[in-house]
Amino acid sequence: MADGNTLWHGRFDGDASQALRELNDSLPFDRRMYREDIAGSRAHVEMLCEVGLIEAVELQDILEALEVVEAEIAEGTFEWAQSDEDIHTAIERRATEITPSAAKIHTGRSRNDQVANDVRLVALSEIDSLAEVLGALIRSLLYRAEDAHENGWYLPGYTHLQRAQPVGLAHHLAAYCWMLMRDLDRLHEARGRADVSVLGAGALAGSALPIDPHLVAEKLGFTSVFNNSLDAVSDRDFVADLLYSLSVVGVHLSRLGEEICLWASSEFNFVELDDAFSTGSSMMPQKKNPDIAELARGKAGRLLGNLTGFLATQKGLPLTYNKDLQEDKEPMFDSCDTVRLTALALTGMVETLKFNEDAMKESADSPYGAATDLADFLVEKGIPFRTAHSVIAGLVRESLESGDDLVTLVESHEDLGADAAQLLLPGIGSRRNSHGGAGSDAVSIQLEALRARVGDLR
Repeated sequence: MADGNTLWHGRFDGDASQALRELNDSLPFDRRMYREDIAGSRAHVEMLCEVGLIEAVELQDILEALEVVEAEIAEGTFEWAQSDEDIHTAIERRATEITPSAAKIHTGRSRNDQVANDVRLVALSEIDSLAEVLGALIRSLLYRAEDAHENGWYLPGYTHLQRAQPVGLAHHLAAYCWMLMRDLDRLHEARGRADVSVLGAGALAGSALPIDPHLVAEKLGFTSVFNNSLDAVSDRDFVADLLYSLSVVGVHLSRLGEEICLWASSEFNFVELDDAFSTGSSMMPQKKNPDIAELARGKAGRLLGNLTGFLATQKGLPLTYNKDLQEDKEPMFDSCDTVRLTALALTGMVETLKFNEDAMKESADSPYGAATDLADFLVEKGIPFRTAHSVIAGLVRESLESGDDLVTLVESHEDLGADAAQLLLPGIGSRRNSHGGAGSDAVSIQLEALRARVGDLR
């Protein structure tokens, strides 16, 4: 490891204590931003040349040096120096070793606006990557939903974890598609707020040099430029936006994981896990455990912790830059990595699930699950719903207490009869075809809408 000085060594006598150095240095985790940092440096020096602050030959030397540095880091041959407290220092130090012209690379900028811009570039890239991964999960769920709809598979719908009304498996799986679609909307909104270039804000008050922040923004592909230099270097709202969006994703993935855990249990037996997406027990040879689903459930706590921890970090910061803001990268990187890996694993699990049609059907075919349909039957005859609800509830209670068959009780009831009793037969098609409902016709319309949305994602 090479030696060298910090960017701020001239202000102090002696060297930083080891404890300070280890606490202060962010290189162990921010080195993953090297591509973004080099991209920002390229755009910055190109701007410096265009406004006349460096010569064309110097620009060429710097660009060639940055290309060498990028290749060394990518190939793992880069020699990190003890003085490299962050990725910005390391890249500038090495570029200057390659060409003296790189000593001008920091003209008109500060690490304050430099790091803020790097984090924004990373956020944009991560959001695009995460959108692709979540899109793949949505497509997998939609494919399984369409297959289930075609096969007419259904299962009990639940409230309070009690069997409520039968619903199509397609309707159930589509619910997760809509959840994840909202997650993509949130990520898109977070992307818009991250898509602001802040290079040119300097340490906090801009620059007396004739720099052109709009030119840098254009070169980096940002759609807008900061308006206030104080806000620019201290703003990490976009990180909080991203962490919040990913926390909600994590909650949704956790809910899907919990569903799979329940369905895979012997008590439900609705699904069988593929061997490649489950594990066994070190003691009990009969076990097949839904570890991926459980980890999806558990990772949600980690994502929520990253969000709340970072919000707490920001709550007492005066303008402008404070070293506390160094704590933005680790939770952001961790949340992005966690969601990406969890979604990828769940996609494979969803694609390979084997649904137990018979077990789902048996659980859903209790005549009590059609109690609401009986009440609706009475409503269609002009009876107020509260009265209809009371009548059907009384029949259900009578059936449970006496052991009499509910179908027989319905058939013999003066306001119900044989037509109503038909609603209690196993496998009867759902009548709930209101918009967004569980009826077969409504689900067909819903799946068509989902297919259109997924097509737009592509």
